[in-house]
Amino acid sequence: MGRLGHPFTALAAARGTLFPFAPVLISCGIGLWFQLGWEPGPIFYAVLGVLTLAFGVAAFRAPELLQVPFWAAVCLCLGLLACGLRLTLVAAPVLEFRYYGPVQGRVVEIDRSDSDFPRVTLDRVVLSRVDPDRTPQTVRVTLRWTGPQTEPRPGLTVIVTANLSPPPGPAEPGGFDFRRMAYFEGLGAVGSSRSPLLALEPAAPGEEWVNRLRAHLSGAIMARIPGQAGAFASGAVTGDRSEIAQVTVEDLRASNLSHLLAISGMNMAFLTGFVFALVRYGIALVPPVALRVNSKKVAAVVALAVSAFYLALSGANVATERAFVMVAVMLVAVLADRRAFTLRAVALAATLLLLWQPDSLLAPGFQMSFAATIALVAGFDALRSWPRLLTLPRWGRVVMVAVLSTVIAGLATAPLGAGHFNRFTDYGMIANLLTVPVMGMLIMPGAVIAALLAPFGLAAPGLWAMEVGARWILAVAHLVAGWEGAVTGIPAPVPAVLPTMALGALWLVIWQGRARWIGIAPILAAILLWGIVPRADLLVSADGGLAGILGPQGRALSTATGAGFAAADWLENDGDLADQEEAARREGFTGPPARRRFRLGQWRGIVLKGKGALSTLGPACRENDLVILAADLADLPEGCTVIDRAELALSGAIAGWLEPDGALRLVPANRATRAWTGQAKAQPVIVLPPPQ
Repeated sequence: MGRLGHPFTALAAARGTLFPFAPVLISCGIGLWFQLGWEPGPIFYAVLGVLTLAFGVAAFRAPELLQVPFWAAVCLCLGLLACGLRLTLVAAPVLEFRYYGPVQGRVVEIDRSDSDFPRVTLDRVVLSRVDPDRTPQTVRVTLRWTGPQTEPRPGLTVIVTANLSPPPGPAEPGGFDFRRMAYFEGLGAVGSSRSPLLALEPAAPGEEWVNRLRAHLSGAIMARIPGQAGAFASGAVTGDRSEIAQVTVEDLRASNLSHLLAISGMNMAFLTGFVFALVRYGIALVPPVALRVNSKKVAAVVALAVSAFYLALSGANVATERAFVMVAVMLVAVLADRRAFTLRAVALAATLLLLWQPDSLLAPGFQMSFAATIALVAGFDALRSWPRLLTLPRWGRVVMVAVLSTVIAGLATAPLGAGHFNRFTDYGMIANLLTVPVMGMLIMPGAVIAALLAPFGLAAPGLWAMEVGARWILAVAHLVAGWEGAVTGIPAPVPAVLPTMALGALWLVIWQGRARWIGIAPILAAILLWGIVPRADLLVSADGGLAGILGPQGRALSTATGAGFAAADWLENDGDLADQEEAARREGFTGPPARRRFRLGQWRGIVLKGKGALSTLGPACRENDLVILAADLADLPEGCTVIDRAELALSGAIAGWLEPDGALRLVPANRATRAWTGQAKAQPVIVLPPPQ
């Protein structure tokens, strides 16, 4: 076949090592599905099902050189089909309008908002004058009332007067789409209340018993461990983060320690590892039993059962489900007398998760968790034959493994963290070296000891260990967050950057042989693309009340209050660490709050808002080329371009780029018509000619 056949020959020769590529190809199919600008229908999936079957049959019957390409096609199709199935399973009503009135429902989750107010998620929702078929299955309400009110408890049926609205779309084109995430989580509306929460019915016996057990354990921990240390310990162990103050959250983020609160792979690994060791070595202490049973497999079964219970206790969120699947695959490998920590085991866990919840591919937690796991497996596999490591004393090897684990995982997840959260924690590696061992040696073992001894009234030693560990972690977080330059802002990359970088890194890790070094090329290309694509010159919020223009000091904002989510998102995506008030003081906008003027190249613009916005539209149009109006306009005036609230309802947030000839290219956030966009349809890109 000559040179054209060489790739097929190489693939056929490498068949025994290619299984880790299966989740990579499934991910490509999932990514392609989410990039579609339209919602596929039954015919699409029927044709796709036939193709999947055909490719599968061909993979068995084709010549050996063609079998791998056919299996690759099967994996791509499976990714697309998994998305369609998942969409069907999660389909639920989404609120289509703004609602104000009584909201009744059963409390299923309690947490805390970014504004540091308690927040409840309700199911069995009842809305006044809203048909049950159009009522969301779950809603989330931030409780801003500061007076006396009913304390929310899992299973309690409550009622509150609240404002609700559909989950918001991206704050800018290509930005984080909360609306999409909420759709796959079954969340149909979000809002807030400034009225007291009232109880209607107590929790029925047997209902929400897991959430009630979690609340009971969390309350018991915080009763014995006061302050934020107890709130942190409770959050790390049970997943209940409702009492963690926003200042603590910010310290943890600035020191790169917020992952300690996510009940994910590390927490699950510490727990199951401690239980595994406790059971195995406990059996070894009883020789008659140790001689008659396989202590390793007994320990694996017990650890698997404990991890399953922990999955349920922690709320079974996506991160915990992912961690459980990975741990379960490892423990089953132990039961089957196979190596637990291999790329094949990680690939199997990823395949199961992607086919089960394909939308999790877009979650930063999924990407960072698997990036760290793959890097650790590949890194320690490469270091296994490192002679210097083997010559170290036992304590030295333990320290070296701890340091290398932190370094390898930190390097693997750093680009993803920078891309998703637009920040680089300069001292995060130091903070993790000082705290991760404490998590594994004090907090998680302390939780197990406390749980085992609590029925005998002897939980104090375990709780003491948890308190010492939690106070140490919070002290490190506060110290590191206070260091000068603790956080560096990173501009958001274009959507293609992280997938390109990930594909290059995966090829570099998975492929065996010299051709693996080809993976360096896409990594370098992604880094280059990250640095050369400029941010938008103009951003307009979806309600028209906020605009931002890029200037020499950074992005200047038209107002210091309002549209806070959009303002924070824009600044973060710029890699700007300023807050909204600081950005509003920058040069760029002039005039009173209701009439904020700006210049953008040749363009003269103004943002009109408030009760008098419509009455001042005429003069504003005569004096400006672009008017952003936070109101609905019946008839568009001549002589200027107006972006009003009605247009923004269709387009979503808008980003504008100045072209070299002075034209202004406006890109809407709503570029696709999908199930989660609701009534919002795909809108075109508009290029406005230069002003005369």
